[in-house]
Amino acid sequence: MENNAYHAAPKVDDAMVYVIDDDESICAALSSLLRSSGFSVQTFTRIEEFLSAPRPAAPSCLLLDVRLRGESGLTFQQSARQHQVDMPIIFMTAHGDIEMSVRAMKAGALDFLTKPVRDQRVIDAVSSAVGRHAAWLERNRSEASLRARYDLLTAREREVVSYVVEGLLNKQIAGELNLSEITIKIHRSSAMRKLEAQSVADLVRKMEVISAAAQARF
Repeated sequence: MENNAYHAAPKVDDAMVYVIDDDESICAALSSLLRSSGFSVQTFTRIEEFLSAPRPAAPSCLLLDVRLRGESGLTFQQSARQHQVDMPIIFMTAHGDIEMSVRAMKAGALDFLTKPVRDQRVIDAVSSAVGRHAAWLERNRSEASLRARYDLLTAREREVVSYVVEGLLNKQIAGELNLSEITIKIHRSSAMRKLEAQSVADLVRKMEVISAAAQARF
């Protein structure tokens, strides 16, 4: 760590930063720096310790050393999602090279810091990662709520909605489903009410969100 004057990080409520580094002095220095900038911090010297600790569902990120005793940080990155570690990863190393950093970034790392890293560089990287994770969590909550409303639709209502999204009029949908136009209007109205759609355009947007849910990443 290099001691430099730094600007405080933007406030993200309940933000948690996890640090894994087998050098306890670096863990202590990072903990002090990040706490002074308003983050909650948990430090670990081994990946196993991190995995066994509780992780609240809050905006967070992982500061991960590349070279650790046992499993390397880069190896752990490949299996992180299998361990339900779904947060941005920022790598740290004193032995980085271009090939290593490219590998980490291609695998989804948000940043790659070379030790000794300046205080402001750490704060900026963590602030960006936590902010992106906060937005991702909020998007997931919104998508889950929308999906729950969609699950309330009957099979017929989903069928009608699919035709509405394709741009068909009630009369055309009635012809496709061999139903009366008034029946289509009833199903359509019920579906839009359940989905809280204010217009056809809003309905289309919400169906696009549902179809793309879980695809977006931080």
